[in-house]
Amino acid sequence: MVSEKIIRNLMEPNKVLRDQIFKIIKTQIKNNDPPETKENYNRLISLGYDDFVAKQYLGQCLAVELFDMMKLKRMFDKDRYIKNLNALPLEPFDDEEED
Repeated sequence: MVSEKIIRNLMEPNKVLRDQIFKIIKTQIKNNDPPETKENYNRLISLGYDDFVAKQYLGQCLAVELFDMMKLKRMFDKDRYIKNLNALPLEPFDDEEED
């Protein structure tokens, strides 16, 4: 398992990006859309992760999708996003990594 210190530092070089991703996560949790974001946030908290680390994990899943949208000009893959959320705290996967 990745240490909490490493998780805390993953997006530190780009605080603006991290803050924007956290804002999206917060909105998804508030609106319960998709519900898996809130469900997995609560699950991570129940496993003992603090708010920052839980959102960091969720943000990694979102970042995979955002990266593919920009780099590969793909549509947001909601199914993969939810699959990655449900697999947390395992690292999210990217379809290219499976090939």
